[in-house]
Amino acid sequence: MIPLSYYLIVSTILFSLSLAGIFLNRKNVIVLLMCIELMFLAVNTNFVAFSQYLHQLTGQVFVFFILTVAAAEAAIGLAILVVLYRNRGTINVEELDLLKG
Repeated sequence: MIPLSYYLIVSTILFSLSLAGIFLNRKNVIVLLMCIELMFLAVNTNFVAFSQYLHQLTGQVFVFFILTVAAAEAAIGLAILVVLYRNRGTINVEELDLLKG
């Protein structure tokens, strides 16, 4: 049996890597989306670990909802990126000021 602290350490490392990826790389939108997906993975790891530790299924049910939101976010985000790339010719965050009000 793997202790709960190991899962929490792995989840903390995943979340820290994704947070560092967001702050260090502010140019490529695809990398930003991957970092957000990595954050979702860290949160899902916590939910599953605590669900198993507490012998309840509520955490695993939340994981299904988070995976649904993550899949929708990835599909819509990539569709928006394809349209922006076709219109602007770049996916650089600093050059995407088209959506400013």
